[in-house]
Amino acid sequence: MALRILVVGSAGMLGRDLTAHLQARHRVIEADLPDLDITVPQLIEKAVHAERPDVVIHTAAFTAVDECERRPDIAFAVNADGTRNVALACHHAGVPLLYVSTDYVFDGEKPAPYIEEDAPNPVNVYGRSKFEGEKHVREIVPHAWIVRTSWLFGPLGKNFVRAILERAERGEPLAVVNDQVGAPTYTADLAGALEQIVIRGSPATYHVTNQGYCSWFGFAQEILRQAGLGQVEITPIPTALSARPAPRPRNSRLANTRLQAERLDLLPPWQDALRRYLL
Repeated sequence: MALRILVVGSAGMLGRDLTAHLQARHRVIEADLPDLDITVPQLIEKAVHAERPDVVIHTAAFTAVDECERRPDIAFAVNADGTRNVALACHHAGVPLLYVSTDYVFDGEKPAPYIEEDAPNPVNVYGRSKFEGEKHVREIVPHAWIVRTSWLFGPLGKNFVRAILERAERGEPLAVVNDQVGAPTYTADLAGALEQIVIRGSPATYHVTNQGYCSWFGFAQEILRQAGLGQVEITPIPTALSARPAPRPRNSRLANTRLQAERLDLLPPWQDALRRYLL
């Protein structure tokens, strides 16, 4: 089934992979800065009204976690108020909305993976602003999907994989936190899941990640191993020594229970995703 899909945030790392994936089967309308600023309600209202999409996928966000802590005004303007503007535009036009959210809506204190029904309790500004965005979507749009994901990496933007490889190739010492656990998720794989959800998934909250878990340290080790840089020295450190302004949840694992309940495809293991990324 071919759809007319408006991708808000199409120039971002996920947005670009999503647009490339969708264009094979759908009519995709790309929307991002400087032409579309979601903090200006009139602009998103005009875009949705003019394009009349079958669905809007909202990937735009201020995702720099530490910078969000320093600039909460921008974080909430984009992630909370901007998302409210997108939701209102969809509501006024009667268009379904898929909103991409984050594992950072949770506090990380649960010992097991988080399921979709667990109560959010974000510990940093980024997580709080994204959770406010979730609440706006739920309150405003009758037909909406909220997709929480984690630890994104992809070929078209800054990410942890690229940062580790660049530092290793420059011969810089590597010290990576070993007490935060989550699921690295490849934007190319997530793009396929988002398409499945808007076509076949019931309106609901979904957790979507590549399968398996690791610490950031374990992720870095696997990056170096697969890149043929296993000889590079890397040191595990606790979060307390990382000198980051924003607190992070210790456990970011997300159980993909809604995908299974809807009989949608699970994403491949993160190690396989990393292999394909590095090809």
